[in-house]
Amino acid sequence: MEKNILSVILMLFVINAYADEYTGNVNFFLGQKSLDSDDWGAADEHGEFGVLVDWKQRSWPVSIAIDILVSADEVTESGVIIDAITSEINGGVRKIWEVTDSSVRPYIGGGLALISADLEGRSFTTVSDDDNSIGIWLNAGIYWTLGQAFNLGLDLRYSKAEVTLFGVDGEAGGTHAGLILGYHW
Repeated sequence: MEKNILSVILMLFVINAYADEYTGNVNFFLGQKSLDSDDWGAADEHGEFGVLVDWKQRSWPVSIAIDILVSADEVTESGVIIDAITSEINGGVRKIWEVTDSSVRPYIGGGLALISADLEGRSFTTVSDDDNSIGIWLNAGIYWTLGQAFNLGLDLRYSKAEVTLFGVDGEAGGTHAGLILGYHW
């Protein structure tokens, strides 16, 4: 995961060198992911954080988007501590509308998602299982660019990918809602 974040940061430095030709955003995401309670039981409401990145050449109609998200929850059931973690690498496109004479920018996006899930139970012993799968993601949101470069906004998204944990197929995607805070160039 750290290598992915470092790659995104390096890519942003390169893009920033061509800022006259390109525009984009790097936003931090802080929110919640809701998973299917039939698949995740009491561990279905995760705190979530991530980095949302998009960039485009100024003449392009849509931006290239790469988002990295991690969510986790810990619950105790019948004396067993359960740790549930999901992570997503979402790649695709994002359409951002520039509103004339306004700092408001609504957007929609979507594409492919690589979603990983890890479930661990601890009591007298520890058991764990993990899996990953390719699925889809969609998002919509709005942000305000304050002072030419500071973004503040809301992001809503949906992701879907089926994984197998402990021999049971389940959904590792879900609905996501959060605040974004970041940089616009």
